[in-house]
Amino acid sequence: MTPPPSVPDHRAPWRRWLGDLIFGLSTPAARNYDKVLIVLIVASVVAVMLESVSGLPLLTRQGLRWAEWVFTVLFTLDYLGRLLAARRPLRYALSFYGLVDLLTILPSYLSLLFPGTQYLLVVRALRLLRVFRVFKLARYSDQAALIAEALQASREKIIVFFISVLSMVIVFGTLLYMVEGPQHGFTSIPTSIYWAVVTVTTVGYGDISPKTGLGKFIATLAMLSGYAIIAVPTGIVTVGFQEAREARRGRVCSQCGLSKHDTDAQFCKRCGENLPG
Repeated sequence: MTPPPSVPDHRAPWRRWLGDLIFGLSTPAARNYDKVLIVLIVASVVAVMLESVSGLPLLTRQGLRWAEWVFTVLFTLDYLGRLLAARRPLRYALSFYGLVDLLTILPSYLSLLFPGTQYLLVVRALRLLRVFRVFKLARYSDQAALIAEALQASREKIIVFFISVLSMVIVFGTLLYMVEGPQHGFTSIPTSIYWAVVTVTTVGYGDISPKTGLGKFIATLAMLSGYAIIAVPTGIVTVGFQEAREARRGRVCSQCGLSKHDTDAQFCKRCGENLPG
């Protein structure tokens, strides 16, 4: 199997060096760069969350605000560096990570015109996805693909299950609205459906509860139904996992005998032989 021709690199030497530093992981400097970047991202997200806490001293709040601008400047330099170092800057800018990198700096600048938008900076947590690259967790991507295949294979069952649960909470909510009424906190059918969702999912906030005997009987049925359906989605996804595993095991290379190929793979990843359809 002939490998695809490599794309010629016409970047200047300093751009190649910068690209190896920012995008690469082959050198200690590149790995350390990404690790420092992750530390800055975590610190920035924590600063944004702390800034939203009421009752902080004015000096602390001002310090967090200054720290946020320091983080914004550093992330802006990182974003500009990625644009300069990328082989195809436009392709990077329109990619998932490129858009996330842009969104992590925009709220700070927008807050100068629209106060309050700086709290959108928690989107920086998305940049922590780079941890999979930094700490070489890409080897788990095959298992992530297996989860995606299992969910894809179970999507119809999950949709039916969701519709069934939705119908159940609507029925229980409507019944409680009719039995209890506004005088016991069930002021509307949507409010009663909220109670039914909380009850069936076994969360049980307790902010609304039935007071009459019939209402308590219906609530008991709702709670028992919630426990009864807990195992249903687990079983659905388990069957999906089994089907996905069987599909992978069925794709065995006739040349070297390697199994566990991706479902859309056309060639063996060990020897390059055509896989059976």
